[in-house]
This record gives sequence, structure tokens and C-alpha cells, in this order.
Amino acid sequence: MAVTVARVAGHFGEFLQGRLGAEGPVALVTLPCPALAVTARRSPGPHLHLHGGGQRLLSPAHARAFLTGLGLPARGRVSLRADMPVGGGAGASTAALVALARAGGFAGDPARLARATVATEGASDPLMFDAPARLLWASREGRILARLPAPPAFDVIGGFAGAPQRTRADDRRFPDIADLVALWAEAAERGDRAALARLASTSADRSLTLRGGIIPPFGALVQATGALGHAIAHTGSARALLFAPGTIPPGTADLLREAGLRRIVRFRTGEVR
Repeated sequence: MAVTVARVAGHFGEFLQGRLGAEGPVALVTLPCPALAVTARRSPGPHLHLHGGGQRLLSPAHARAFLTGLGLPARGRVSLRADMPVGGGAGASTAALVALARAGGFAGDPARLARATVATEGASDPLMFDAPARLLWASREGRILARLPAPPAFDVIGGFAGAPQRTRADDRRFPDIADLVALWAEAAERGDRAALARLASTSADRSLTLRGGIIPPFGALVQATGALGHAIAHTGSARALLFAPGTIPPGTADLLREAGLRRIVRFRTGEVR
């Protein structure tokens, strides 16, 4: 019996997220996280049976509609397992759909996969693309707004604070980040890691000021650890510190736990230069 397996990496919040102008689209630059993923395992069967290990990643009705919309057969026994909590802002919903499609045989245009994800969920992270951090992404529309220079590598350590917060497709209450996007592209082109971390921190702070949410003592944590800045899931509970590669000091995970974060994760993202 042939079994197909697809693993789709998530993200850990965003470097940037907000409106492009007061009435502009909701746009983001994702913070890819190779350490957290959704894995789909599919075995043949005459009907679609979906198993999520109690994680409630995807309803059977949404799975059928999604597969049918892509022209894939809505059948087989599919198990979905997520390394990240649903509602954590780490891409569980998008990664589950992309993994489901790829386990079902989809190998087509990622833009088509993004449109199908938006049709099912109302929003999408750009996890179906290679190098998603190089995209300025319209999450409610499922389209690329601009292609950006690749950011340099960061070592990232973070966790989840408070209750899960699932993304609402109709939520457009975000600060204007048009100024940050322009500066981000320039800093990424220069490979200016410190400037990028400051921009990510500014985006996080603007969002938390406008929208509320649990705010760890980022200032004290940055001072204690030498982090370059911080990042958050703008519609989730993920919170992280950003470091130059190889500079996370011992004991940082303990400091994050003391600050109230749970499920600590550590990873490297971006391109080493």
C-alpha cells in the first residue's frame, strides 16, 4: 500500500505585518521557521478520512472543498500532525492545507495553491513558495505584492505567550507599515542585520500598541541577552528574540520561560552571508 508523505515548514510570526497605507492591503514579510512543520501522511482509500490527533487543524468539509478546488481526488486516509500549536501564529492552518495538497499529488503552481488556501481559510501565509521571506505578501488576497532581497541569517529563539489567537480573515485592524517596508528592502539589500531587527521590533511594537496582546519584557530581555531585536506573530501568540548567528547566550531559554513563554523553540532562518 503506497503511502505519500509531505512535510511543510511553518513560520514564527512575521518580521513585518500591517497595512500598506491607511486603506491599503494587509501585507507581511514572514519569518520562516524550519523547526516547526505540519506533516501529512496519506494512504489509499475510497473515501476521505482525516485524522488530526485532536489538534483540529482542518475540518473534513474544508479538506474536501480544498482538494476538489485543486482538481485532486478527495479520498484516502490522511493523518496530519503539527509541531506548532493551532492559533500560535506559526502557520499551522496554511501548512496543513499545503501538506494535504502535496500528499495528494499536487505539484503545480504555488500561486494556485495560495489562491485555493485563501478560498478555504480566508487568508494564507506564503509557505507554499520557496524562500517565502523574499516576498511582500498580501495574506488576505493570497498574492505577491513585491519581491524583496533575501534577509541575512538570524538565530531565533522564542515561545508562545497566552491563549491561541486564530487569524480572522476579516481582521484588517493593523498599523500602517509602508515606511517600514521601504526601509526593509534597503536594509536587506545591504545585509544589515541590525537594521532589519530594529524594523521587526518596530512592526511588533506598533501592532501590540494598536491591537493589544501579551507583551513580554522585550527591553529587559534584549538587554540581558544581547539580542538585536524581537519579532511577534501579529495575529498569534508567538514571541521571539532575533540574534546574529551563533550569539544566543546560554540561559536564554530559561529567561524566556521566566517571562511567561512556553514551548520554547530555537532555529536559524535566512541566508548566511
